[in-house]
Amino acid sequence: MSAPLRIAVVGAGPAGIYAADILKKSAATSGREVLIDLFEQLPAPYGLVRYGVAPDHPRIKGIIAALREVLESGVVRLFGNVRFGHDIALADLERLYHGVIFATGATKDAPLDIPGIDLPGSYGAADFVSWFDGHPDVPREWPLEAKEIAVIGNGNVALDVARMLVKHPADLMPTEVPANVVAGLEASPVTDVHVIGRRGPLGVKFTPLELRELGELRDVDMILHDEDFGVDPDEETQKQNKQILVISRVLDQWRQREVGQASRRLHLHFWSKPDAVLGDGKVEALRVERTRPTPDGLERTGEFREIPVQAVYRAVGYFSSPLPEVPFDERRGVVPNIAGRVHDGSRPMPGMYATGWIKRGPVGLIGHTKSDAKETIEQLLGDEHSWWEPEDYDADAVPSLLRERGVAWTDIAGWIRLDDHEKALGEPHGRERIKVVPRDEMIAISRDER
Repeated sequence: MSAPLRIAVVGAGPAGIYAADILKKSAATSGREVLIDLFEQLPAPYGLVRYGVAPDHPRIKGIIAALREVLESGVVRLFGNVRFGHDIALADLERLYHGVIFATGATKDAPLDIPGIDLPGSYGAADFVSWFDGHPDVPREWPLEAKEIAVIGNGNVALDVARMLVKHPADLMPTEVPANVVAGLEASPVTDVHVIGRRGPLGVKFTPLELRELGELRDVDMILHDEDFGVDPDEETQKQNKQILVISRVLDQWRQREVGQASRRLHLHFWSKPDAVLGDGKVEALRVERTRPTPDGLERTGEFREIPVQAVYRAVGYFSSPLPEVPFDERRGVVPNIAGRVHDGSRPMPGMYATGWIKRGPVGLIGHTKSDAKETIEQLLGDEHSWWEPEDYDADAVPSLLRERGVAWTDIAGWIRLDDHEKALGEPHGRERIKVVPRDEMIAISRDER
């Protein structure tokens, strides 16, 4: 029987864990043993499922159950709190493994190039999401001082941000929202949140489920503008798509509602292209230009409007970060690859693969992540001739290396310990869990060093 195939996976979010699972199952069909090590820079696994999904979305977080099953199946080892390029280098992986799969995702905000976007009071949605999800590497406090806020974007992240800003904190208490986040939201003076999209109401990127949830918010009026509807002559054709039809019906129902009694308002603005963030030393307004449909897309109308706001959040997409010693496409924000094989622009890089958002960009849902991983694994298993040639296997090689470098890594048993601890924190309050936020506390609990 062939020697075990040893693969490192950098990133323990859904992309990395699914890749590990598919690799194990694919290799098993050919009778080959596979040894897989997951390296994750955070002390806990699951990536954006833990730190990029709003806490009031328990259905989406149910994905964690499937991911945990993979982690606890004996398929992989987890080395958490280990930074690639700092605690462990590409040269280390070449010495210890036949290949590496990069699955580091996309966690930064995509830029929005308009005047004033860097004024104080202008924020990236990804940073705000990290804050309300209790990411250990962002400040504990967030400046929630604005009464009127603009959220730029028409995707699900924009809706998450808008919903968290306008929702009453008491309605978040059944969730895993951290205590510091509750305190911040309770002090927020917000009354109005404006969601800005350059396309029409049927051109949004929201999913119907996300949109419906907005209309269920307590003590929040949904404000829509009649001038935004009936603009596109192609509306009836678009409604042949079932998802767009549902979205249209939801929006039409909101237009019939009586408003004026709620203490908070969520405004949806369509056909509105952000033109500039205005203010003298801080955000004071968002200027938008009206757009209209054309047979080829959109055109600007030259009609400008100013929306008074004291804060702006841009939710126009995520962007990946480059990895040390790994090719990176600065324009697209991905590791350049063909079907998952990493390329340096002229040739494939032996032993190096990519999957998930670092492979294709920040688009698609969990289903795309699985198909991505399958494609990458097929390439990897077909490349035996170009794999790295690692040293003889030693199960303690990685732990020894990390101990030598003074890295306090966490493992699967440690994650289970932290998971149990968070659930125990939530139990007296009738909550599923209360998330531990400080990194050092996460590590101490995981390593049982308290």
